[in-house]
Amino acid sequence: MFIYIITFILGSVIGSFLNVCIYRMPRKLSLVFPSSRCPDCGVPIKPYDNIPILSYLFLGGKCRVCKSGISFRYPLVELLNAAFYVMVLWRFGLGWDTVFYFIFCSAFIVITFIDVDFQIIPDRITLPGIPLGLLAGSFLLPDPFMRYELLGIKSSFIGAAAGFGLYALIATAGYRIFKKEAMGGGDIKMMAMVGGVLGWKGVILTTFLGSLTGSIIGILSLLVRGREKGSLIPFGPFLALGSLITLFYGQEILTWYLTGLF
Repeated sequence: MFIYIITFILGSVIGSFLNVCIYRMPRKLSLVFPSSRCPDCGVPIKPYDNIPILSYLFLGGKCRVCKSGISFRYPLVELLNAAFYVMVLWRFGLGWDTVFYFIFCSAFIVITFIDVDFQIIPDRITLPGIPLGLLAGSFLLPDPFMRYELLGIKSSFIGAAAGFGLYALIATAGYRIFKKEAMGGGDIKMMAMVGGVLGWKGVILTTFLGSLTGSIIGILSLLVRGREKGSLIPFGPFLALGSLITLFYGQEILTWYLTGLF
């Protein structure tokens, strides 16, 4: 139990840094300087007011100085990252692959919130993520569909090529059919990173799960908010969700599918 508490605390602390990334990356600001400050009054946030999750609760969701409201997104990101870290530890135990999966989950949290706000997936995440994913997938990570075997060099590179190629093809076809960009380059690079980590079967399952959840949310949004059919819905968050479901439950989903099929 103690290791899970430490992991939760670590995840929440890193989640606090993820909030910095989410705010500053799309605005092309430094992730280090200046220190965190209130976006309304500009006063630097004291260390005791920057304790993950708890400070938000103690301050009642308001800045200590100007009393302006603090977005609930900040503790939400910290809580999400902490929860994912605990899930990774519970699922995979202690090991170097666990450390990489921590990074993997954190990257998807940042991608999700930036894509929701700006409809972009930062190259600062995906471009280093592709070689890192290939390296980890080749020599470190288990196959998500056969957990007692390494993914391996061949499967990792085939997965990255499949992720890049499939989404490049979708983007090209979408542009030719609709005469406008249907999928951005960020999604293509993101799926190359995913393929390096999860393999080609992971790319397929991620695509299916992302499309399924995206369709459900899109339909609900259309019904509840009256969203126009031609409006843009970022696909990155759904691919991130599909990737994480594949990571945690890919083997079980494949077994369930094959059992039902045969």
